[in-house]
Amino acid sequence: MSATSDSASEKAHIEHKESIVNDADQYETEGQTVDPKFAIHVRRKIDKRLIPILAALYCISLIDRTNISVARLAGMAKDLKLTVGERYSIISCIFFVPYIIFELPSNLIIRKVGCRNQLSTIVILWGGVMTGMAFCKTWQQLAVCRVLLGVLEAGFFPGCVFLIATWYKRYEQSRRFAWFYLASMCISGFSQIIGYGMSLLAGRGGLNGWQWIFLLFGIITIALGILSIFLIVDFPDKAKFLTPEEKAYAIQRVQEDRGDAIPDEMSLAKIGAHMCDFKLWAFAMCFLCSTTASYAFAYFLPVILQGGGYSTKNSLLLSAPPYVTAALYTAISAHFSDRTRQRATFIGGSALLCMVGLLIMAFTKPLGVRYFGSFLTIAGCQANVPAVIAYQNNNILSHSKRSVASALTIGGGGIGGIMASLVYRQVDYPKYIPGLGATIGCQGMIILLLVLLSMHFRRCNKRADEGTYVIEGNPRFRYTI
Repeated sequence: MSATSDSASEKAHIEHKESIVNDADQYETEGQTVDPKFAIHVRRKIDKRLIPILAALYCISLIDRTNISVARLAGMAKDLKLTVGERYSIISCIFFVPYIIFELPSNLIIRKVGCRNQLSTIVILWGGVMTGMAFCKTWQQLAVCRVLLGVLEAGFFPGCVFLIATWYKRYEQSRRFAWFYLASMCISGFSQIIGYGMSLLAGRGGLNGWQWIFLLFGIITIALGILSIFLIVDFPDKAKFLTPEEKAYAIQRVQEDRGDAIPDEMSLAKIGAHMCDFKLWAFAMCFLCSTTASYAFAYFLPVILQGGGYSTKNSLLLSAPPYVTAALYTAISAHFSDRTRQRATFIGGSALLCMVGLLIMAFTKPLGVRYFGSFLTIAGCQANVPAVIAYQNNNILSHSKRSVASALTIGGGGIGGIMASLVYRQVDYPKYIPGLGATIGCQGMIILLLVLLSMHFRRCNKRADEGTYVIEGNPRFRYTI
């Protein structure tokens, strides 16, 4: 929905802020208004305090929600009878139902509760759930634990995205989201190997291999959660790790870039207005289509490789290399996306790369060639996770809207997880052709949405340049295409 539908109170709030300069000019001239060394020092200080701990926590989050694929191959499928019907798909997708439902409420209260309090608490709690999963005796008990895991993780990823976006200028965000996601991608890619190593403890303490996987990852999660109490930082206006001068500059640079460094008040009317903005749903759909592929291969790549003829050990070991390639591709793509200030072109290119990989996996017979296709598929879909988040955050203003948009987008990712769990059916094992076809369709949907959004954004920017339209309540704001 256009900015003309924004509430009058929100416009008044924006208008009373400091004078905003054009982003392109400010981005190039930053450092001329302050000591360049000071500017670099502040940015690096923010990077070091903000990104590493969030990346580490998101890494363990990804591992905890997807390590059931390793546990399945390590004996869980036999012990809990997960090969009966669609039990494995149910266990995989049931996590996302509460994950989607509780994302928006969690994001709406994070400013009042505080980032450190909310994020560290839920990490410790979901670590406890992971530990409890090691002692499940039936698949129904495991399903209950997956539901609890979804409830707790619902407030984490969208909260991290919201927090990171408030600290950086628009054309710094793609690289920061990529850094945040890269560490988790690399380590979670190797989680298959780590999980396999843990499974070798089978028989010790009376536990099977899959139980050791859940137990050890649960303990690691709790330990990281306790550490995060001392390391997670809050929003810029509440940050305590910066000196008063550094804090003022951190807020000023975001204010000059897009004019929303100062938090606006949250209200039901604003939430309703934000949720009527069609582009937020378009971003959520792009994220849904990206995560359908990323979750599908997190859950099913080892299974597909094993079904193609690889041993359990080799299936797990071979699951890691595609993520290393994806990390390199994501870093390069994010760098040039920020440098050229283009989003749709890079997202569309990655969707096309993913589509090519999926076609190779679906319609070629040699297992080695299909494995090569997984490299292209994982690189394309994984690169688009941080890219779509940056695209969304570049094209909205205000803390309240950013909070709603982050929850909707990540919620779309949760629906992608459900789709991935359900379209890769046990009856289609081991090639999962219908699932691969559905994932190909998702990449086509991304490209179509990018075309429509780009046309809309260009038209709005042109009207704004002519002075006949105001974007997001800010006369100087322009959409990033």
